Amino acid sequence: MTDSPATPGTVYEALVQIGIIDQLASSALERVLPDGLRLAHFTLLTHLSRRGGAWSPARLANALQVTRGAITNTVARLESRGLVKVTPDPDDGRGKMVRLTGAGAELHARAIAAAVERLSVLSDRFTQSEFEAVLPFLNALRDLLDRERPQWNEASGRAEPER
Repeated sequence: MTDSPATPGTVYEALVQIGIIDQLASSALERVLPDGLRLAHFTLLTHLSRRGGAWSPARLANALQVTRGAITNTVARLESRGLVKVTPDPDDGRGKMVRLTGAGAELHARAIAAAVERLSVLSDRFTQSEFEAVLPFLNALRDLLDRERPQWNEASGRAEPER
């Protein structure tokens, strides 16, 4: 059997389902985040934890697909709690760099533990092989959407934030 290209309607329906799943999972997650952590804070801590190193606010905004103002606000809140450290950019005296602190890594680990506990209903219902089967497709879909961002931003008249 030869597989044919997906129809626009099927692509749209799949993306709608992914969006609904994102909304439901995000809502469940935000309810169990420890110490007043919000989803935006958790997302930034996750990014810094996964990617490591120091990031400029502009790169963070681009990576997380939010405005620079939103990143500035989120970073300021996390910095005031000692979860991230903001330092001058050694390559650009006007710029800043953001990195995860030990306290931020510890709170992130606690948040992950809370998320895993909350979402255990999924591992009770679905098998390891079912999750492993969808991961290659989801990773490929994410990679393609990420690669297309600059062209879509250009076509919409929105400038791609500097990296």
